[in-house]
Amino acid sequence: MTTPAPAPAPVTTPTPTPVTTPAPGPATAPKATAPGLRRTVPAAAALAAVLLLALAGCGGRATTHHKPGTRHEQATGGNGTLLAARDESGHRLRELPAAEAPAVRAEVRPDTEGGWNVHLALERFRLTPESTGGAALAGRGHARLLVDGRETARAYGPWFHVPAGARTLTVRLYADDHTVWATGGAPVQTTVPLAASAATPSAPSATPSRTPEPPATPATRTLDIRVTGSTVTPAPSRVELKKGERLTLRVTSDRADTVHVHGYDREAALAPGTPATLTLTADRTGLFEVETHESGLVLTQLVVR
Repeated sequence: MTTPAPAPAPVTTPTPTPVTTPAPGPATAPKATAPGLRRTVPAAAALAAVLLLALAGCGGRATTHHKPGTRHEQATGGNGTLLAARDESGHRLRELPAAEAPAVRAEVRPDTEGGWNVHLALERFRLTPESTGGAALAGRGHARLLVDGRETARAYGPWFHVPAGARTLTVRLYADDHTVWATGGAPVQTTVPLAASAATPSAPSATPSRTPEPPATPATRTLDIRVTGSTVTPAPSRVELKKGERLTLRVTSDRADTVHVHGYDREAALAPGTPATLTLTADRTGLFEVETHESGLVLTQLVVR
């Protein structure tokens, strides 16, 4: 008998697994940013800008006022060198080279009612009352007056009055921070003597006086002055007069103006090319300027003794 061969086993082919290709995308995904970080960066930039502006401001000009609580010597604009020496009131000296240091002269004029009228002539210096107490800046500040060695007042302008009875006057220059301007280790100052006999008015006498005889008519002096543009001929100078002396001013100008004698309140109109005559009796002692009103020219100075 023939035995039939067994049937072959069925062959099963595995089903291939599908391969999934990822979709193309950006090479690098952006990182997530914390919500507060975006606000912090602009704020930091703004703060840096403010600091830069503040630092830039430190390089500007010196302030004219120091901070509350600082000493005067700390309020400096970088002008001069502080010395250890001090004045009578304890203010330190501030040294400047001679070529940069200020200078002061005092012109003293006796007042007819007693005392002296003083005029300050300043070089490389101006009076700055609006910034007193601020930083020391070269060429700025105020003056202090020492009468007979004692400080009596400050001067914030070129004119002031000293009462009768003083013997000497010292004018000293100070910076806005109250340090003393100095050169060569010494304060910048000037001292002038005050002659009591020239300025102190005489006291009334208790003895009855006799009626004086009328004095003889004094001789009259004549002074011719010509004004051409801004030129005065002869050049302005001082004319010495004795009290009671008569003076005639004859002024010729090339333009319309007015001539005025200060202290006597006498004036005369000037017509172009026509001499104007003004006669006065020098019955007041002192120094008096003669000037033109419109052009502001000093024609001469009268000194009556």
